[in-house]
Amino acid sequence: MMELEMRCSLHDITELRASRWICNCNVSLPAADGNNMLGFTGREARLAGRVREMEEQNQLLRRQLSISQSHLVAAMRTSNNTPTQNFLQPTHDHSGHCPNVEADVPKCEVVHVAIVCAGYNSSRSVVTLIKSILFYSKNPLHFHLIADSVAQVILQTLFYTWSVPQAEVSFYLADNVVPDVSWIPNKHYSGVYGLMKLTLPKVLPDTLRKAIVLDTDVTFATDIAELWSIFSKLGPKQAIGLVENQSDWYLGKLWKKHRPWPALGRGYNTGVILLQLQRLRELGWGQLWRLIAEKDLITMLATSLADQDIFNAIIKQHPYLVYNLPCQWNVQLSDNTRSELCYTEVTDLKVIHWNSPKKLKVKNKHVEFFRNLYLTFLEYDGNLLRRELFGCNNTKVSLKERELSKLNEEDPCYEFRRAHVNSLRTHLYFLDYEYEPSADGYDVTLVAQLSMDRLQMVEALCKHWEGPISLTLYMSDAEAQQFLSYALGSEVLGGRKNIGYHVVYKEGSFYPVNFLRNVGLQQVNTPYVFLTDIDFLPMYGLYSYLKKSIQILNLDASRKALVVPAFETQRYRIIFPKSKAELLNMLDMGTLFTFRYHVWTKGHAPTNYGKWRTATTPYKVQWEPDFEPYIVVRKDIPEYDTRFVGFGWNKVSHIMELEAQGFEFVVLPNGFIVHMPHAPSFDIAKFRSSSQYRKCLKILKNEFVKDLGKRYSKVFDMELE
Repeated sequence: MMELEMRCSLHDITELRASRWICNCNVSLPAADGNNMLGFTGREARLAGRVREMEEQNQLLRRQLSISQSHLVAAMRTSNNTPTQNFLQPTHDHSGHCPNVEADVPKCEVVHVAIVCAGYNSSRSVVTLIKSILFYSKNPLHFHLIADSVAQVILQTLFYTWSVPQAEVSFYLADNVVPDVSWIPNKHYSGVYGLMKLTLPKVLPDTLRKAIVLDTDVTFATDIAELWSIFSKLGPKQAIGLVENQSDWYLGKLWKKHRPWPALGRGYNTGVILLQLQRLRELGWGQLWRLIAEKDLITMLATSLADQDIFNAIIKQHPYLVYNLPCQWNVQLSDNTRSELCYTEVTDLKVIHWNSPKKLKVKNKHVEFFRNLYLTFLEYDGNLLRRELFGCNNTKVSLKERELSKLNEEDPCYEFRRAHVNSLRTHLYFLDYEYEPSADGYDVTLVAQLSMDRLQMVEALCKHWEGPISLTLYMSDAEAQQFLSYALGSEVLGGRKNIGYHVVYKEGSFYPVNFLRNVGLQQVNTPYVFLTDIDFLPMYGLYSYLKKSIQILNLDASRKALVVPAFETQRYRIIFPKSKAELLNMLDMGTLFTFRYHVWTKGHAPTNYGKWRTATTPYKVQWEPDFEPYIVVRKDIPEYDTRFVGFGWNKVSHIMELEAQGFEFVVLPNGFIVHMPHAPSFDIAKFRSSSQYRKCLKILKNEFVKDLGKRYSKVFDMELE
C-alpha cells in the first residue's frame, strides 16, 4: 500500500466544510509520468487521482457555499447595519483547537429522523432535505419514511441505488394508518398526509424511544446531531420540542371572521419536532389527540393547518408537554412572519423552512440568500455524500463495494468492468405520472433513454406518439433541475401525464446505455413495449398501428419480435412523411435513406428493405450476426446486458439473446421510424479514437457470446470484429 506523507498544523486549518473544520494537509505524491505515476502501481495511481478529485470537489463546494454566505452577510449588514457572524463558519476558540460542535452526542450514536412523504412531487423535496442533512452530519443516521405507495416505490429505489454507507432507511406504508386521520376534515393543501404525524407513536417501532420529525420543505444549515443533543434538555414531563410560530396566525384577527384553532400564545410550528415517543405512548397519545380533536372540531369544523392545529390544541390544554426550541431551528419563510427577528437576534441559523404554498417565492428581505442555499443542495452531486464513518461498526458494505473488491485493477479493461458493477443513483417518476390501462389488453409503451443533449427530441416525440412513454434520463443533479424547469414550462409536455420520467444520476466515465434501458423497461405498465432510441421519430399513427398488429399477430401467445423498419435523414428540417407511399418517394428522391446503410449495413440488412418496399403483409426474417432492429415485444423479455457501456454492441447483444431464446423476427409492412440528425456522441468519439476501447469491446463481446452459449446451450458460429 502506498504511503502518503501528511503534515497538518493549526495554520493549515483554513476553511470550513459541512460546519466542521477541515485540515488542509500537504500530501507528498510522486510526479506524474504519462498515465502512470513514478513509483506507483496502477491501483496506487488511481487512488492518488481520486484523492485529488475529491479535493477539487470539496473546493468547488466551498466556493458555492461562500457565495451564498456572502449574500446573507451583505444583506444583513445593509438592512440592520450591525456586525453579523458568519453562520457557516464558527470562529476559532482561543485554545488553538478546533471547537467541538456536538460534544453531547457520541460520534457513533444513531440519529433517528422521521419524515412523512406522499406523491411524486414530495419525493423530490425529501431528497433535497436529506442532502442537506447528509452534507453536515458526522453521526450515523436512520431515516424513518412514512410514505404512500407511490413515494415508497420511488424512495426505496432511490436509497437502494444511492447506497449511502452512513444511513439506514426504514419504510412504513402510510396507507395502513390513513383511516386513523382521514375522518378529520382538513383544508390544508397537504390533505390527509398533512395529519399523518399524529400517528407516529403508533407507526414507528415500539423500540424507538425518540425521533426528530421533519417536514419535507426544510433545509439544514448545520449538523442535525446538534438538534438531537437537545433531547437531553427536555424535562421529565416534556415530550414535544417545537419552535414558536413566527406568524400571527394563531393570534387571530388576520381578516374578518378569521378563527384559528386554540393555541398557547403564538402557537407552535410543526415543521421541526422533537418527539419523545416513549413518553407519548405512556400518556396514551392516540386517545389523547383524538379526544381533543373531536372536541374542537365541533366548533372549528375543519383544520386549516393540518396536524399543526391539533398539536397546538393539545399543548393549549397540556402546556407541560412542550419544550421551546430556539427559533433558529425552524426559521419560517412564509409571508408576514417574524422570522427576520429570529436570525437578526440569533444569527447562527440552523434550519430554514419554506412553509408556504408559494415556497421559494415568499416575501422576505433575505429570500435570495435562502434560495441560493436551498439551490446549492438541490443541485449538489448526491454521489459525493456517500461517506464512511470511521470507527463506527454499523457502517454497511454495499453490494457495489463487494463486487468492486473482486475486480483486478491491473486489468486493462478495468474501467469497463467497474462501469458494469456501478449501482447508479436512480430517481423513478421524477414528475407526476398517470396511466389508465386500455381495456383491449394490447397497449404498448415506447421505451427510450437520453442525456441532456437530446432533450429537445422529447417534445417532437410526444407529437408523434400519443401512447404511454417510459423515458430514462442520464443527468447530473443540476441538469435534472434544468430538465424539471423545461418540462414544467413546456405546453406539450405539460399536457401529457402518461410519460414516466426516470432520472439516473451521472457517475463514472461511460454512458451506461443498457442500464438506462433496463430502468425504462422495468417501469412499463403495459403488456407490450416498443424498444427504440430517442433520436427516432415514429410515423404518425404508429401507436395505433402497433396495437392492431400486436392483436392480429397474437404476440401474447408466441415468441415474436415485431420489427419496425428504420430510416434516416441527413437534413435537420424535412417534411415528415405521412405514409409509406410518401416515405418511398423520399427514398427515391434521396432525402431519406435506410438507416446506417453507408456506415453499418449489417445492423439492419436482415430487415430486407427491398422486400419491404412492396410488402403488404408481415414477413419473417432470419437473425444474422450484428442485427440490431427496433422491435415491439412483450415486456417480460430479458433485460439488456449492462456489461456493454458507451458505444458498441449494446442493442446487438440484446437481439442476440432473443434469438437464443427462439424468438421469430417479423417485419411490419406499414410501419416505420425516422432517425433525425445530431452531433456524434462522446462515446462514439472515444470508440473511434481509442484502440484500447475497441480492444476491450472485443473482449466483452467474446465473453458475452460464451456466457450466452452456456446459458442457452447454443453455439454461435460467428466471427467477432
